[in-house]
Amino acid sequence: MKKIKLGTSSLEVPVVAVGCMRINSLDKKQAETFVQTALEEGANFFDHADIYGGGACEEIFADAIQMNGDIREKVILQSKVGIRKGSFDFSKEHILEAVNGSLKRLKTDYLDVLLLHRPDALVEPEEVAEAFDQLERSGKVRHFGVSNQKPMQIELLKKHVKQPLVANQLQLSITNATMISNGINVNMENDAAIDRDGSILDYCRLHDITVQPWSPFQYGFFEGVFLGSDKFPELNRVIDAVAAKYGVSNTTIAIAWLLRHPAKMQPITGTMNLDRIKDCCKASDITLTREDWYEIYRAAGNILP
Repeated sequence: MKKIKLGTSSLEVPVVAVGCMRINSLDKKQAETFVQTALEEGANFFDHADIYGGGACEEIFADAIQMNGDIREKVILQSKVGIRKGSFDFSKEHILEAVNGSLKRLKTDYLDVLLLHRPDALVEPEEVAEAFDQLERSGKVRHFGVSNQKPMQIELLKKHVKQPLVANQLQLSITNATMISNGINVNMENDAAIDRDGSILDYCRLHDITVQPWSPFQYGFFEGVFLGSDKFPELNRVIDAVAAKYGVSNTTIAIAWLLRHPAKMQPITGTMNLDRIKDCCKASDITLTREDWYEIYRAAGNILP
């Protein structure tokens, strides 16, 4: 598995991360097998959130990997905080409480990475800074980042937060590529030219913030998977042809499409299927040509001006 530096940090991470949002759909033996399979593929970066399964996903993962000191040093753990029932909460009190809860469930003394999950309209950057400082001093969190945030929201945090923000987890896939298409359709009078996120992709590249695409196989907002969907016949025809060319699966090509972008992204998988997680990891060894990348982009209905 190829590795990249996470943001401006010295932390080396695999280019494919394992999302654990659905691990509570597995029984104990299946969870153990899934985690072991990921590790065998070199995918030792596991993405969590305190709300996944109401906290159960972190507990199931810790049990599945049989967490102890030796194992802890071989894995990279990321979790997210800030979502509460009916609200978002970046208060110092909630951040600290949520991190303590994740640490307890994960059976570890520290997180390698902590992300703020969804933008809190009532955020007070001073409180976030105090929480981050306390977590860093105590050794409970080593690196910090955000999720689903646009440039000015990150700049607002940076006014007070002194730690580098090393990652931004954003929804991005072949069919959900507005952050790419608005950069291509500059000064055009079409929907693809609409800037919905403040040029977040360019911003992250300029500031060396690693983009972590979530839902890399989804279209819409959890409406379904585009691979094999009759809603995207041309896209699937092209992906299947490209997959045949490289001798891999369509799953591998969907991840390879993200990895081909020079932003050096780290896609977050969501599958609990053993074959698919293996196929996701194979994308590390595939480098699509420029022609392949653009053909897939256009087949999804994305336009070139």
